[in-house]
Amino acid sequence: MSTMLTTVTFRATSFGLRRRLTRCLNTRTTPPPLIEDLNSRGLVAQVTSPLTVYLGVDPTARSLHAGNLLALMGLLHFHIRGHSVIALIGGATGLIGDPGGRSTERPLLSQETLQTNVNGITAQAHRFFENASLYAAKRLELNSKIQPPVVLNNIEWFQGMGLLEFLRTVGKHARVNVMIGRDRLNPWPRGDSVKNRLDSEHGISFTEFSYQLLQAYDFYLLNRKHNCRVQLGGSDQWGNIVSGIDLIRRRQDAESPEDSAREVFGLTIPLLLTSSGAKFGKSAGNAVWLDSSLTSYFDLYQFFIQISDEDAVKYLRMFTLLSHEELDAVVATHKLHPERRSAQRRLAAEVLELVHGEDAVRQAQAATNVLFGATPSERTTQPKASDVIKALHSDPRLKFFASREDIMSEPVTKLAAQVGLTRSRGEARKTLLAGGFYVNNIRVSDDRSLTESDLVDGRIVILRTGKDNHAILAIE
Repeated sequence: MSTMLTTVTFRATSFGLRRRLTRCLNTRTTPPPLIEDLNSRGLVAQVTSPLTVYLGVDPTARSLHAGNLLALMGLLHFHIRGHSVIALIGGATGLIGDPGGRSTERPLLSQETLQTNVNGITAQAHRFFENASLYAAKRLELNSKIQPPVVLNNIEWFQGMGLLEFLRTVGKHARVNVMIGRDRLNPWPRGDSVKNRLDSEHGISFTEFSYQLLQAYDFYLLNRKHNCRVQLGGSDQWGNIVSGIDLIRRRQDAESPEDSAREVFGLTIPLLLTSSGAKFGKSAGNAVWLDSSLTSYFDLYQFFIQISDEDAVKYLRMFTLLSHEELDAVVATHKLHPERRSAQRRLAAEVLELVHGEDAVRQAQAATNVLFGATPSERTTQPKASDVIKALHSDPRLKFFASREDIMSEPVTKLAAQVGLTRSRGEARKTLLAGGFYVNNIRVSDDRSLTESDLVDGRIVILRTGKDNHAILAIE
């Protein structure tokens, strides 16, 4: 049986009654009840007795990306309200590939690549909850009995499971026509992927078709071994989640039909699009990663700085733990002077602290100040060069020089060509003569060498051509 909780943006699915879930989600009062609290945020609320909730992540890349944040926030809201949470890394399902939302077969990852991805995302999941717990503790009064999140890998139970055992345990309870029909009922806009693939010229392999059975077994095993009763996932996971609920019900009926304590639920998060209709988590078509070696602190900060006013207001409610009063105050201040982008700045700082910690915020703001802020003479505080370098440590615009002599002995146009700011020194000279060449945001008109006074904190200098073409020169 499936139902829609219309008061929240999650879809709730179970073979129990909607009123039980609603009653569970709405009774406790501190922190604010989850339905009430996250109805305005677009997330999920708390329950009367502690639950175990899991979120699955397949290691298709070595890092999570900004598009994963909403699901992580859903898991975090359960965690800070005292529930047990499990982040399940798909070391086994990642070998198969989820067909959801794809028109063609997903390329299989090599064992080596998959293991690299598993290691990266496992470490990242631990770091996220460490930082997120510190972030939450600054804003909420947390229960001292909160348990650390558990990070598991489903290869642990699949690697020792033979094909015949899987078919007897899982396959026996699956009906192909139901699997296809269930996918067609998916409310996600890009649902019906299995049916579409079956009807297409490419078809669908047995490998990908069986993916939902593997995910179903994940839920079944976590339910049996960890008493996990809630699976959280994106809207594209609706069919897979329902498969797990159905497997638990069928196995329960066969093993212990009198046991009603294992009632389980699925909560799906809607596909998040920007106000322009683009998929959230992309910048110029590229993923915005949560790994700072792939997307620097500065670039993650700037990603949120550059979003629209409409999206900033929406994401402040979704991606932060600010109280509703604080949120209303931020929005009101922003509306007075939208050109100052105060909502975007607050959002960027909150998300960066959530994901990477307080130091990352300070460093990203220092880099933003140096690249886009006041000139050195106008600054009230001097940014630390070490903060700027850390914020930009994976940024290709950051160029290191071995000594002061290397950076200060050459004309600025030669430096510009040397670090790739311009294609040649001649182009740099033309830009300078046209008034489009800047040192530390100050226009220069002569092809001079740098001086000590040009060095920010004695170590870095910013060259710029045009409006936003930067090179950050740093002395090692």
